[in-house]
Amino acid sequence: MSAQARLSVLSAGPLVSVQDLGRAGLRQFGVSCAGAVDAPAARLANALCANAPAAALLEFAGLGGSFATSRDLRFAVTGGACDIRIGARQLPAYESHVLRAGETLRIGAMSDAVWGYLALAGGIDVPCVLGARATHLRTGLGGVAGRCLRAGDQLVLGPASEDSPCLAPGAQTAPDSGPIRLVLGPQDRQFAPEALERLREAVFIVTPQRDRMAMVLDGPPLVAPAGHDIVSDGTVAGVLQVPASGKPIVLLAESQTTGGYPKIATVISADLPRLAQMAVGAQVRFQIIDRDSAEDIAIAARAREHRLFATLRPKIRRDLSSAFLLSQELVGGIFDPDAVLSPPDS
Repeated sequence: MSAQARLSVLSAGPLVSVQDLGRAGLRQFGVSCAGAVDAPAARLANALCANAPAAALLEFAGLGGSFATSRDLRFAVTGGACDIRIGARQLPAYESHVLRAGETLRIGAMSDAVWGYLALAGGIDVPCVLGARATHLRTGLGGVAGRCLRAGDQLVLGPASEDSPCLAPGAQTAPDSGPIRLVLGPQDRQFAPEALERLREAVFIVTPQRDRMAMVLDGPPLVAPAGHDIVSDGTVAGVLQVPASGKPIVLLAESQTTGGYPKIATVISADLPRLAQMAVGAQVRFQIIDRDSAEDIAIAARAREHRLFATLRPKIRRDLSSAFLLSQELVGGIFDPDAVLSPPDS
């Protein structure tokens, strides 16, 4: 692919932004990580395009948009099932495909997830700011002028090999299920015993109050008898802050670096993407585990991801597949295979 290939944004959903894996190591300076809300989905999209794991790509919430290209390029969509079309052709997610110059790629609404990812071979070549290309929307940092994309934007892509094949996984891994796992603290002792019991036993509901910064859960209130204001201290993605309403706020990729609400627990890193992808109205149950178990689960999750990447294989070109060749009736006039093998006596 040409180093100067461009992606034209013809239309964009309400929350399409350039992301990568974020700005690690800067929270002590007040700089939020940002980056993909569902980092494993972003890494998979990049792997399908033979990109580096941290290559910049597009994240969208709900609706993607429509796009065109100046040159042929490979792309992949991950995160969940959605309507992906080039013209009248419907394409599957979790595989890479080729968008030809002059064609229009349309990405519709997600049907089983919230956050989707569009990776493009070569990655999106926007300026690197504080070590990353990720957009932090609340501060206008990174990406394309620190904002969501809109119609008319032009994205320059990095260099990519012209002869690299489209890829698909050779095996599918079953998504995790079951409760969302938590590690208690750091302020769990400020909460009433009933609050900890509710956290273990109650069902919480995903509310419409959500964005890249956080998501609010509804359920029985988690009460801190001494009050819900503390001296602000550090936060991380996945922490459950509890304000005076008693409704937990789960911090996500674009969360603030400090907070003044007590933090009853933190979602483990392996389960946070799954929670973030739950639709409004979804039921959430929690399970409390210890820190050592959380570390073991994180290691196992990355190992499972690496095994999945190792199964990626070139796709069979559509024009060479047996189904396509048979559909073209390349050989005519033969109606009985036995007649070919044993022709009748003349």
